Amino acid sequence: MNDVFHFEAGSAPLLISIPHLGRLIPEPQRAGMTELALRSGDTDWHLDRLYAFGRTMGASFLWARYSRYVVDLNRPPNDESLYPGQAKTGLCPTHTFDGQPLYQDGRDEIGVDERDARRQAYWQPYHDKLNEELARLRAAHGKVLLWEAHSIASVIPRLFDGKLPDLNIGTSSGASCASGIESAIRQALEQQGAYSWAVNGRFKGGYITRHYGAPQDGIHAVQLEMCQSTYMDEQPPYAWRDEAASQIEPVVRSLVRAAFERL
Repeated sequence: MNDVFHFEAGSAPLLISIPHLGRLIPEPQRAGMTELALRSGDTDWHLDRLYAFGRTMGASFLWARYSRYVVDLNRPPNDESLYPGQAKTGLCPTHTFDGQPLYQDGRDEIGVDERDARRQAYWQPYHDKLNEELARLRAAHGKVLLWEAHSIASVIPRLFDGKLPDLNIGTSSGASCASGIESAIRQALEQQGAYSWAVNGRFKGGYITRHYGAPQDGIHAVQLEMCQSTYMDEQPPYAWRDEAASQIEPVVRSLVRAAFERL
């Protein structure tokens, strides 16, 4: 078992990446963190369970074991802003999405040496494996769909106004996948009437979608950022809700399948 990430190899040209699923925080870091931080509240809870249908599609899975409070795997290694002019959640966060401090000393940044050490220990291995699996699948099939699975609280005033649409597709404004794939996803979204949605709205895709999506090279990347209110309780202990999840799961499955069938 790899300590940094979980990986399952599939047979189809589909890789489901869940970079914010992890909750582990190393002991040396835990000692200086707040009680709020130790809850790892900004985790993308339960997405391994929600996306379990991917196994019937032959998907490969890659997900994080460590919390985004250690290092954010979906941020650039140089920590440049993905959304200039908007509130930023960085490579090594010091505050929650709501702006609450993660560290008892209230620090606003992580030192360069510590940031570099975390990047090498946690960020780099995940991206090395992501690169390796994309290369394997592309060599075997000539093309691959990278599906970036994310979820977030539906209301976070520091990051966006009002309530977020339930389903938020990001394709880096069309640059990370073929236009036919984005069109197929839009059609699937239009066919369901239960959930609000947006394509390339507030969330256009994070570093992974933007960096790895290269449709000209056969790598098509799509991010789905979904409201946690569609399948779980957004307050501690962040419980899974069976009835809600059973309704949203077929919709998520339809989006992944629509994109996959247009490869």
